[in-house]
Amino acid sequence: MSRAEEAKKQFEKGFLCAPAVLSTYSEQLGLEKALALKIACGFGAGIGRMGKTCGAVTGALMVIGLKHGKVNLADEESEQRTYTLVKEFIDRFTALYGSIECKELIGYDLSDSGELRLAWESGVFKNKCPSFVYDSARILEDVLHLR
Repeated sequence: MSRAEEAKKQFEKGFLCAPAVLSTYSEQLGLEKALALKIACGFGAGIGRMGKTCGAVTGALMVIGLKHGKVNLADEESEQRTYTLVKEFIDRFTALYGSIECKELIGYDLSDSGELRLAWESGVFKNKCPSFVYDSARILEDVLHLR
């Protein structure tokens, strides 16, 4: 099973989009899976169910930071590399889906309880979101050369 498929399976099991993506790659990059699930939990459903940036995207951005992020103040190269990879990732995801915003991707405002209910009833979390998670991981693998 590819990592992209693994991330999708994590989502389909019930983990939110951001934790599904981050936890799929966390151990490979030195972060315990349980801790990755906790860190990314608040980013699901467009950051805390607010319909902002898609959790599959924020999870991927955390993986980019985990691999290339700056840890020394003087390390401008790592910071620049991280920003370059983030832009490449976002450009590719946007080219595929037209947006990185959860509300635009799924067509529902998850911060509104009525629309959240409609989103559940429509099956959007089963019909659309798994593809966002899968493609986010696939793009991430290409950008970071992870397998």
